[in-house]
Amino acid sequence: MAKKIIVEVCVDSVESAMAAERGGAQRVELCSDLLEGGVTPSLGLLGVVRSRVAIAVHPIIRPRPGDFCYSELEFESMRRDIEAAKSAGADGVVLGILEPNGSVDIERTRELVELARPLSVTFHRAFDMSADLFRALEDVCATGANRLLTSGGQQECLQGIDTVARLLRAARGRITIMAGGRIGISNAPTIVERTGVREIHVGLASPVRSPMLHRNPHLSMGKAQGREYQRTQVLEESVRELNRALSLGAKAKLD
Repeated sequence: MAKKIIVEVCVDSVESAMAAERGGAQRVELCSDLLEGGVTPSLGLLGVVRSRVAIAVHPIIRPRPGDFCYSELEFESMRRDIEAAKSAGADGVVLGILEPNGSVDIERTRELVELARPLSVTFHRAFDMSADLFRALEDVCATGANRLLTSGGQQECLQGIDTVARLLRAARGRITIMAGGRIGISNAPTIVERTGVREIHVGLASPVRSPMLHRNPHLSMGKAQGREYQRTQVLEESVRELNRALSLGAKAKLD
């Protein structure tokens, strides 16, 4: 029997984490500020998520939006966030550091990996911003990270599908390759079949209505104008549909 595909759902709220678990996800990556690609969630959010779900919780360790070349002060912040995540009951952490020339910062990444132990460590899509994906793969392996999240260097995983397959072959079992980047119900079976990955990272967030009755149309608190009353949330049925699509794809392959 084929091994079940591990589904990791990216979430930014307790409700989304709980929905992901009910829908059959095996793991959540917990972030804040997903509009900026995700930054380290608060300890309060991590603590409540940890208390409400039994599946694996992996907070991202990213001190700010933007690039992945961090100052010494930002690196110290990452160290402290990893220690806090361990104390809060996280099962793993998600991180990545690059050098100015686009190579993986092996030394500092390895230091964070060792600090995180015994937690699992995922090197995130900073990898896709590197100058040479296959050199970066060797460097990430050298850090001791357990898992590498990639879209094959493209905006969407479907565009980088052949590169993801090549990366999986080049990894030779030294590190888990997890595909991510706009993977959804319609394309997940194709990506799994054509790349050979056994883990995928998905968003699946849907718009939800704000409960606010009173609204001020003249004011925006954030840089993205007009988003005060726009929210997204992972829905249980979306995760269930994804798992059904993966199961049907696996069954069709066997048939």
